[in-house]
Amino acid sequence: MKQSFGERIFDGVNHLFLSLVIIVSAYPMLYIFNSSISDPNELLQSKSFMLWPEGFQLEAYKQVFHNPKIYSGYMNTLFYVIFGTAFNLLMTALAAYALSRSDLYGRKFMMKLITFTMFFGGGMIPTFLLVQNLGLVNNRLALILPAAISTFYFIIMKTNFESIPGEMIESAKLDGANDFTILFRIVLPVSKAILAVMTLYYAVDHWNDYMGPLLYLRHQDLYPIQIILRDILLSSSMEAMGPGADTGFAIGENIKYATIIISTIPIMLVYPFIQKYFVQGALIGAVKQ
Repeated sequence: MKQSFGERIFDGVNHLFLSLVIIVSAYPMLYIFNSSISDPNELLQSKSFMLWPEGFQLEAYKQVFHNPKIYSGYMNTLFYVIFGTAFNLLMTALAAYALSRSDLYGRKFMMKLITFTMFFGGGMIPTFLLVQNLGLVNNRLALILPAAISTFYFIIMKTNFESIPGEMIESAKLDGANDFTILFRIVLPVSKAILAVMTLYYAVDHWNDYMGPLLYLRHQDLYPIQIILRDILLSSSMEAMGPGADTGFAIGENIKYATIIISTIPIMLVYPFIQKYFVQGALIGAVKQ
């Protein structure tokens, strides 16, 4: 079908706008990567936009990866991401399914209480005291149990479950299925898109979690990668203040950019595998059909 002049203008403006969005979104990552592999001294003297590296070196990555704590940090982070996300999905699905049923007594009142927590929270100190009184300080569960359900993600999943035809659930009940059977054998299998989106959301939250480990963990053996990278960055900054400060500050800048790349790349590698579910699941969960 031949496009009119107005449609071609509209498409051209859209392409131009989206191209600018891509450039604005991709440039910071390009700048950080080029800075991480640039020569330290040339990096400090450079006033360019860093569209390509200023020289080349991998010393920053060598210093980061030669730290033995980096590997334990990655293993701890994988533990928190895998088990934390699985626990989040389970608890969110159970709560969302229960409150998506119109025949649940007190459903509206419970939803108001849950929604209230989106706008008002206890704050950092009361939360820490609660975790401390539960005996979870310096325990891996401190990063999993307190954040079992995100209210926002719960509402998205609940809305998605409400869009499932009620006839499917009624038919299963007539066949003798209980609520657990309906949830795990009917509702969740037809909700793969929203599950993929929730998995990404929760996994990113666990991967980027910084304040939780900083508040609740005391032993370095339990630290996730974010805290390990912070320690490496701080140690490199302290070294830059000693003898050879100029050289130390220069390599410290490289290390700063290298730590950003190391902490970001794994999530970026996972995202393309679930991208096809992302928009679909977010829309299904946000709009009731």
